Amino acid sequence: MWSVTGALTVAVPPTVAAVRPKPFIVSSSFPKQAKKLHLSPPSLTLPSHFSSSFITAATSAEQQSEKKGDSTKYHFLVANAKFMLDEEEHFQEQLFERLRYYGERELEQDFWLVIEPKFLDNYPKITQRLRRPAVALVSTNGPWITFMKLRLDRVLYDSFEATSIDEALASNPATLEFDKPKNWVAPYPKYEPGWWDTFLPKVKESVV
Repeated sequence: MWSVTGALTVAVPPTVAAVRPKPFIVSSSFPKQAKKLHLSPPSLTLPSHFSSSFITAATSAEQQSEKKGDSTKYHFLVANAKFMLDEEEHFQEQLFERLRYYGERELEQDFWLVIEPKFLDNYPKITQRLRRPAVALVSTNGPWITFMKLRLDRVLYDSFEATSIDEALASNPATLEFDKPKNWVAPYPKYEPGWWDTFLPKVKESVV
């Protein structure tokens, strides 16, 4: 800052007090009751492309069932049994890992494997593209099924509603027999036949 006195110009260096920043104060209508302005940080909003369904599927399947009145919505992926149970790498590992996750958190299982499911009779456009016998991965957790579809790739997706779990998971009799490969060169052991029994719907014992 420069000041001029009369005709003589004198350079006056700015003092520390002159340039010291003053606190920003917002005063109300009462001068003696000055109030400081506190600015809140803006709220964080995730972009729309961060799908909540993907986040839910990747972290947990808690409380994902969809119920409408007395019916429940079931989502499924279906493919021929040999691909799903004998050829698809890591499928067995993914299911057992999810089962372990549920057990650790004491969650009720909401996914099953159904061999030759009866509900396929209602999907002629799907069945005409399937080699039989077929196997479906069924769950009430839609986001997780969507996630698994991306992982499995060569599967068909759809959904339906049922009034009971027995109706949803009903199946037709089928025998699964897969030929063992002559030369198994993978660094991990071949799936053992029957590993899928753990994920089949539990058969209710009839009371005599």
